[in-house]
Amino acid sequence: MMHMMATQTATGRLYEIDTQLRPDGASGMLVSSLESFGHYQQNKAWTWEHQALTRARVIVGDAQLAGEFARIRASVLARQRDPEDLRRDIIEMRQKMRAAMGTKPAGNQAGKFHLKQDAGGMVDIEFIAQYGVLANAATRPQLLQATATRKLLRALQQCGWLSETQADILYNAYATYRQRSHQRALQEQSSTLDGNEFAGLRAQVQQIWQQIFSIKS
Repeated sequence: MMHMMATQTATGRLYEIDTQLRPDGASGMLVSSLESFGHYQQNKAWTWEHQALTRARVIVGDAQLAGEFARIRASVLARQRDPEDLRRDIIEMRQKMRAAMGTKPAGNQAGKFHLKQDAGGMVDIEFIAQYGVLANAATRPQLLQATATRKLLRALQQCGWLSETQADILYNAYATYRQRSHQRALQEQSSTLDGNEFAGLRAQVQQIWQQIFSIKS
């Protein structure tokens, strides 16, 4: 199954699969039971794994299994969290990702902008949406319905966590970045652009990030 899903074809890959991201990493079972999945999510999963769960959805399969998965997902995402611990975990993971996958300020990457990983890019918007869900789902169950980032932004606006202005900026920025990312992918180009492209949009996203997390990032 992994071979078929990840094989490079003339039209690309269906999915890129990283087996190290499964529960317990490289030492874990390739497939786990629903019970062990729920136990792991409730007792052992890191915050970044719960961030990923905000976007998880059943694509195809048994209806009863899908219902049980939805129940586990909702119970995990809707639990009470310490606000400061959650904020710190989100910031730390984002900083690690930028350091590992973003452009560097020196060398031939100077003045470049990575659509996904650099400050003000797509992942910043995704982290804001995920943070909003994890911080509020305990009292706002409507946040558990959507999984797509732009739908989550609108849900966070409707429940009052994001202002209309903030939600509009993030929504439009994400849509713009995704369109450009798809265009680059179809042209077999990287996601790294000239630093002047989207400079104003990036600054707006960074400003909202600072408003939400109250830090310079």
